[in-house]
Amino acid sequence: MIQAVKDLAPTTGITTACQKLNLPRSSFYHAHEPVIPVVSNNPFRERRPSPRALTTPEKETVRAVLNSERFQDQSPREVYATLLDEHRYLCSWRTMYRILAENHEVRERRDQLQHPVYAKPELLATRPNQVWSWDITKLRGPVTWTYYYLYVMLDVYSRYVVGWLIAERESEELAQELIRATCDKQGIQPGQLTLHADNGSAMIAKSVAQLLIDLDVVKSHSRPHVSDDNPYSESQFKTLKYRPDYPERFGSFVGARTWAQTFFTWYNTDHHHSGLGLLTPVVVHTGRAESVLQQRQKVLDLAYATHPERFVKHPPVPAQLPVAVWINPPKPALSVTSSVQ
Repeated sequence: MIQAVKDLAPTTGITTACQKLNLPRSSFYHAHEPVIPVVSNNPFRERRPSPRALTTPEKETVRAVLNSERFQDQSPREVYATLLDEHRYLCSWRTMYRILAENHEVRERRDQLQHPVYAKPELLATRPNQVWSWDITKLRGPVTWTYYYLYVMLDVYSRYVVGWLIAERESEELAQELIRATCDKQGIQPGQLTLHADNGSAMIAKSVAQLLIDLDVVKSHSRPHVSDDNPYSESQFKTLKYRPDYPERFGSFVGARTWAQTFFTWYNTDHHHSGLGLLTPVVVHTGRAESVLQQRQKVLDLAYATHPERFVKHPPVPAQLPVAVWINPPKPALSVTSSVQ
């Protein structure tokens, strides 16, 4: 196309030739622009350092100061200000950053607190009075911003409330009193019990820890900000606060204590716990679970003998008591299987 325009141009002119051949003139001119090589009068040369820049020995001095034992955990701005107060100037704090960057040393220089890695508590109970958990919950008082504090100590295996108290404050002294009295009432021997709790102020108090050492009771705590490390106490509090007669507010300290007395009597002796094979906590805690299950089996055997057609799959059996109760059971190890070809 370009060549055809060139052939017609001497007789018709470039404009007419482009119109007849439907070619934009700009395309024709662009195709015939001469390529002019660019000749640089300033060939590439290595950049000369600025006369204002620090010399290599001066940079090494700055770097040595920044990484010294005195300043190694401080930012360049802090070092710069400290040196100025000591009537000493090395360079600007921006230059300090550049020197660190040249040596790949720009990082967090402050000595910051490193939170420890908390181990997940893994507690196993296979009988009563082996693992207890305890916690404190608030009960609303007669007016806004008034509370009564309910301390509850629970046997993890039997779900039996082994001890409780209500107070108008949360304190380590009351916690010690409850722990000591409950251990005496249950006849806890040295080395027998593990006591698990959250991280409230009364739970982690040094005086409480010292009492547990004196009683030879192993202490265990939930991990910070982990809500399910103390599940049995939390579940018991939910049962308490969802009772039909649980009031929105307690009118007095005596009224709260009276209500709690009635609740814990019901909870220990009449509440058929779903996690205990529908046994009551007192039956499990006092070792009568096997006899009660045998009696239930007799009742079910008689029902099966009377109407076997009502039991389609198999003869009925009562719900069984768990053999073991865990707080955070360990994850099963992955089994590796292989086949021989």
